[in-house]
Amino acid sequence: MKHSAHIWLLGLLATVSFAGETGLTGFHANIYDPYCATACLRSLNGMTLDCSSEGVTVGMVTFQTSTECYAQNTPFLTSVAWCVHTKCATHHPSASLLEYWWDMQVTGQKAAGVEAVPAKWTYGDTLAHVTEAPTLQLSATDTVLNTTSLVAPSTYEMQYNVLYGVQREGTVENGYGIAILVTGFGTPVLLTWLGYVPVISTLIHNLKPHLVWPSTIGTYHVRPLPYLLGNAPTVGQSLYIALFIILNIILTSVNYESRQPNAWYATRWREIVAFVLYRTGNFAYIMAPLVFLFAGRNNILLCKYLTNWSHSTYILLHRWIARIFTFQALLHSVLALVLYCEEGMYDMEHTKPYWSWGIVATVCTVVLCFFSGLYIRALFYEAWLLVHIVLSVIVVVACWYHAYDLYAYLGGYCYWLYAVSAVWAFDRVARIVRVLHTGPRRAVVTELGGNINGEAAYVRFDIPGVRWGLEPGNHAYFYFPTLHPLRPWENHPFSLLPTALLGQSHYLGKTADRRSTEDDHNSTDQKQIQQVQIHHGADADAHADPEKNKHGALTVTARTHTRLTNVVRDGPRPHPTAPTAGLTLFIRKGKGAKGMTRLLHADQSLLTFIEGPYPNNNRGTTQVLRCDRLLLIAGGIGITAIVPFVAHHRNVKLAWSLKESAKCLVDELLGVSTVNSVLGALADADKEVRIGKRLDIARLLAAEVETGWQSVGVVVSGPGSLCDHVRAAVVAAAKQNPKTVFELEVEAYSW
Repeated sequence: MKHSAHIWLLGLLATVSFAGETGLTGFHANIYDPYCATACLRSLNGMTLDCSSEGVTVGMVTFQTSTECYAQNTPFLTSVAWCVHTKCATHHPSASLLEYWWDMQVTGQKAAGVEAVPAKWTYGDTLAHVTEAPTLQLSATDTVLNTTSLVAPSTYEMQYNVLYGVQREGTVENGYGIAILVTGFGTPVLLTWLGYVPVISTLIHNLKPHLVWPSTIGTYHVRPLPYLLGNAPTVGQSLYIALFIILNIILTSVNYESRQPNAWYATRWREIVAFVLYRTGNFAYIMAPLVFLFAGRNNILLCKYLTNWSHSTYILLHRWIARIFTFQALLHSVLALVLYCEEGMYDMEHTKPYWSWGIVATVCTVVLCFFSGLYIRALFYEAWLLVHIVLSVIVVVACWYHAYDLYAYLGGYCYWLYAVSAVWAFDRVARIVRVLHTGPRRAVVTELGGNINGEAAYVRFDIPGVRWGLEPGNHAYFYFPTLHPLRPWENHPFSLLPTALLGQSHYLGKTADRRSTEDDHNSTDQKQIQQVQIHHGADADAHADPEKNKHGALTVTARTHTRLTNVVRDGPRPHPTAPTAGLTLFIRKGKGAKGMTRLLHADQSLLTFIEGPYPNNNRGTTQVLRCDRLLLIAGGIGITAIVPFVAHHRNVKLAWSLKESAKCLVDELLGVSTVNSVLGALADADKEVRIGKRLDIARLLAAEVETGWQSVGVVVSGPGSLCDHVRAAVVAAAKQNPKTVFELEVEAYSW
């Protein structure tokens, strides 16, 4: 998959190239060019000819004359040719341009998909048939054309003004829309690449405690705001969001130009409202690819060579850009209703297909936005996700038919939907390829302990044979189709822990149920290798339940035998049965009636599909590993994401807190059978494990500063409250100790 980003980029460039050939309005397409000629045609093609009957419909306009009639009617052709000859004399279009325009426009708008019959004469031949200048002057009230005539001056002026004004507005709104798109896409790339410039990189690093790490609302970020209002962005994320909002407001509000008299809009107010209507709709179309891109797991911006922004950041930005997209679409719909009612067109237009599709797109967009709050996601995530995907597809389809029925192939709106489809299809195909690349696997599920409704709350999940390396900071999505046969597509993200880092294989010589056999763990020789001492904290009652008494605590100190001192720096010794490939997960079962993980139970061969691996924080992992000292902070099951960091740094401090109900994890990772694991090889002084008591984060950071390390990398994984607490503590420590360089990586997943 390492070349997937390049393939995606080539596909995107091909799409843009195709769009350039057909043309967005103003880039370089101008369907009214030359204006003088098109104004002549528009001044005459609404008149009744002697062969007029039911004609074609293009967008909102239905012609009463067929293309065959236009092609053969001499008065019509000669009147148009003479008007073009006289009106375009001062504009000096080339003869070839006029001939091209004549072929594409005079009998029907071929660019809009009309199957026009070619005129019986070319422009030059038609003009040659006008042997003398016509003298019959049409007025603005004339409706019949039966001889070569002169166009009404007022009609021509009104047509010229509307054509020029609409083309100008189309050019402006496409330019502004592309600016919004480039800003949204390019800002992460620009800021990342600036980080490689020596002077600027220092400035950016100094700004991290002030802009990148702190939250905009207290210490809330991973954990939700009160009443599940959502997740607060960091200051840096808020600046991006503010930039995007301000840019949308400004570019929606400026640079309108009215040209009166106008063939479409009787007043300046109506004309400007129409232009705002056009612009808001166009902005929504242009932003749509960005909305879909930021939501994808295979987002090209997650390529480490492009940006160092995390997937969680893009998901948060996806929600905000989607809200702006919804606002633009809603404003577009409201303005359309106001304008059409003002002009008395509502009764005639609201039954047309383009109007119905527009309503479908707007309603689905509003539902997507307002029913995607954290409360809904957390309560009905799987159902919400399925509905979210279905409604998103409906929005794209509705937008397609809305634009096609209204403008046919004009304006270039379809190209933004091509881009949306390409982004979405690439992400989905890439997911399938990742799953197929790993193939179906059989996992061993072992119940560890804890208690949920009489069942083990924690399970160990081993998948042998997966060779993804030992790099930290990765996650994958796991599918368990046999757990929920009616919803086999359900998947959940889990941090990856290579089994080799745990020493002896857990799935060799042992049944899946931990409670069935424990004889090997009670051997005298293993007890002599490593002893685990558990004692109460000074402020804890000897018989207190640490989960009920917030002051009660158990402190676990793992003491390794002297003969293991060399293993601390040289890495864990290989074991004869140690696996060389495989993944291990430690999973806490979901509570209540919902959640696929609640169905996990002891199993020797659970069918599993794996989609991954995906990086958690892109280049953030590389940055923390470059620090002199690595402080690893884990809460409960978050230890899974932390263990790989121990194996990739020579100077590590591990701090792990967990509830009494999760003590089985301590037995599993620091017990008597883990002598060959990376945690078992870690020195006593570099491990602090607290059961039933929270870690003192400020003290841990202060100790690292007092030791004198020039750079300290902090990695935290665990509950949202712990992650946010560590984030706030690192921000405070970095501000108070400017001589110590801090790096922060938060390994967390939120709804």
